[in-house]
Amino acid sequence: MNFHVLTLFPDMIIQGLHTSVTGKAIDRGHIRLDVVNIRDYSRDKHKHVDDTPYGGGAGMVMQPEPIWLAYEDMTKDMPGRPRLIYVTPQGTTFTQQMAEEFSREEDLIFLCGHYEGVDERILTEIVTDYVSIGDYVLTGGELPAMVMIDAVSRLLPGVLNNEESAEFESFQDHLLEHPHYTRPVEFHGRRVPEVLLSGHHANIETWRRQQSLKRTLERRPDLLEKAPLTSKDLHYLKELGWEPEDL
Repeated sequence: MNFHVLTLFPDMIIQGLHTSVTGKAIDRGHIRLDVVNIRDYSRDKHKHVDDTPYGGGAGMVMQPEPIWLAYEDMTKDMPGRPRLIYVTPQGTTFTQQMAEEFSREEDLIFLCGHYEGVDERILTEIVTDYVSIGDYVLTGGELPAMVMIDAVSRLLPGVLNNEESAEFESFQDHLLEHPHYTRPVEFHGRRVPEVLLSGHHANIETWRRQQSLKRTLERRPDLLEKAPLTSKDLHYLKELGWEPEDL
């Protein structure tokens, strides 16, 4: 899969994504990262990419032309119109299901805004998806873009060593993940649950499922509304005091 990023701070993207899992995936050729500096496409002799907003107001607005020229150069050899994500707190909240949808694309472009925003005309021209990582404001779109690229990358073949890692993580089936334990057996007076030491795989799977249900009920009960629950799941949740109508 090819990730493309239009940004004013290419080093931030390159350095951030060339580490850990995404860095290894890039080195092994499982994903490709193309980062373009929008400022390189400014026709201003001082390489300005922003100007004061029409109508007045504080701050500066990113100009449409440098973004358009960078976009045109980036997509000139791509078949069709690629999916382009503008990262903005005004967008739809990013979810695991959205990551799965994005992972099916061959090319995915991220536009990182700065200042007070981006000229609306270029957004109308090229953006296909407006996406947010939460209801708060950041300095620019680079961090949200890296968050989404990381989440999407984990779903691609060969990126994770253990293919089950992506399949059973939190939110994959609208449930939070069960607790994890490793050595030592006892730490600060707290022991690993005995069922995990038993070697009884069926009991372990039952325990993990119940812990996942319990944790979701305690921390994110809103997710249960969309979770595919079995009759055993429903019985266990009712024992914990959950009532579907409470949602």
